[in-house]
Amino acid sequence: METIEVSVVDQLVRCGDLSNPDCPSRDALDLLGGKWSVLIILTLASGTHRFSALRDAIAGITPKVLTANLRAFERDGLVERKVYAEVPPRTEYSLTPLGASVIEPFTVIRHWAETHAAEIHRNRTAHDRAAG
Repeated sequence: METIEVSVVDQLVRCGDLSNPDCPSRDALDLLGGKWSVLIILTLASGTHRFSALRDAIAGITPKVLTANLRAFERDGLVERKVYAEVPPRTEYSLTPLGASVIEPFTVIRHWAETHAAEIHRNRTAHDRAAG
């Protein structure tokens, strides 16, 4: 009889139970739920970009934050980083097939946000006025 490590079995049981803090799906949600994740992924959806082009396309993001997000996406297999041995060095970023698989749900989220932004703003303003 084959023995499976308890940690592997535990992980399989927890997978898909978002109420469980040990659910591996939470890692994916944390990665994709960051403030800049949707904007970075949707910008890369149009094709390969150099770092400066990404930074310029995503108004308000700092180079430090963009770098941290790109590194996290690269680490988890959503983004490919390609460095060219040129002077000065050229680095390009593109989505992997895994990263591209997020375009459709992020496009739906973008549409929802654009559709409801005014309503959310009105609700927020009314709540803040009522609160004092």
